Amino acid sequence: MRTFECDYTEGAHPQILEALLRTNMEQMSGYGADPYTARAAEKIRQSCGAPDASVTFLVGGTQTNMIVLDLLAAPFEGVLTAETGHINVHEAGAVEFTGHKVIGLKHRDGVLDVDALDAYLAAFYADATHEHMVRPGVVYLTHPTEYGTLYTKEQMLRVRALCDRYGMKLYVDGARLGYALGCPENEIALSDLAGLCDAFSIGGTKLGLLCGEAVVFPKDAPKHLLSQVKRHGGLLAKGRVLGVQFDAMFTGRLYEAIGREAIRHARRIREILLSKGYPLAWESPTNQQFTILSDAEATALSKYVGFDLWGRRDAGHWIARFTSSWSTTDADVEELETALPQKTALTE
Repeated sequence: MRTFECDYTEGAHPQILEALLRTNMEQMSGYGADPYTARAAEKIRQSCGAPDASVTFLVGGTQTNMIVLDLLAAPFEGVLTAETGHINVHEAGAVEFTGHKVIGLKHRDGVLDVDALDAYLAAFYADATHEHMVRPGVVYLTHPTEYGTLYTKEQMLRVRALCDRYGMKLYVDGARLGYALGCPENEIALSDLAGLCDAFSIGGTKLGLLCGEAVVFPKDAPKHLLSQVKRHGGLLAKGRVLGVQFDAMFTGRLYEAIGREAIRHARRIREILLSKGYPLAWESPTNQQFTILSDAEATALSKYVGFDLWGRRDAGHWIARFTSSWSTTDADVEELETALPQKTALTE
């Protein structure tokens, strides 16, 4: 049974596996001190238009967010994010484990409400007792968001301006960044992130790598970064595993090609859902498509195709997520079209 549950159900893109096999017997220094890691970092710097950036490779998304936010925030500072932000919902309190409170604010279809952010910061510093409160130190965004939606460049610029006004850092979690870059609607390039963020990540785990996230500090990297990563348990001895994969990913524009192809399939999934009468929960231009299924529809469809139940819409309906990825094929989408019955009044 084909599943559209998420974008990391398979192992790795064939070109990534080939690169790992081709270099498998080469002897290299550990902890990222190998030529492939150095080459991957340089390719990412070039892609971002940030020649002086520091690029570090970590294994997974939660590990990346936890380490980066702990390095960006002072011990007495918290992290502001949308209520739906990944660190606030799906990371089991990993950021709080480092001692930094996560503060959730209003959102609009997953996008942090910039007016709510502005109001929160103004109210915080207007409070005469704010020195007794958790100081907002970092704003955390995801691009795309948990809802598959995108920030506009204007929204990102407004967030940056607020960070500058209140002396905060800006971090963008790019676990699915490749799928944003593959969207015609996307306004934010890698070079924009390099110009606006204090740090951002480029996700590989969800884009066809066995594992791996690249962290970019465009200007000022934390002091003794390697030591700090190791202190957090994030330094991989066989750093080559990450370096070889990202070197292959940023060769021949593979990263961009994977994103574009997944978006093509997501557009087709969207068309199928709408043509068969299933409403969208909200508009998402990226590789995650959200629809509304009744309890009966969800139960019946789950026998033929896999998908993710995102949460309750109401007492009798689910929000269901269908996700395309680097591995999705035309045949997979056709299988979904065949399995999905036409919606009728009886199935609502």
